[in-house]
Amino acid sequence: MTQLAIHHPCKPAKRSFVTLISQAFELTRQRRKLALLDDAVLEDIGVTREEASAEANRFFWDAPQFWKR
Repeated sequence: MTQLAIHHPCKPAKRSFVTLISQAFELTRQRRKLALLDDAVLEDIGVTREEASAEANRFFWDAPQFWKR
């Protein structure tokens, strides 16, 4: 028996303007929360204070690659 696998990558779904704005607000909210975490919690998740501050200070359009799919 022969198996045939055909790979057709899907095109990224087009997102509406409302979705893009919503995701930008969510990313900003998450970064603000990250900046408020204390050192013990940051240590638990393996992030230094400097890394957390750098991430929190990024602009909302500077989103991770996986958000842009």
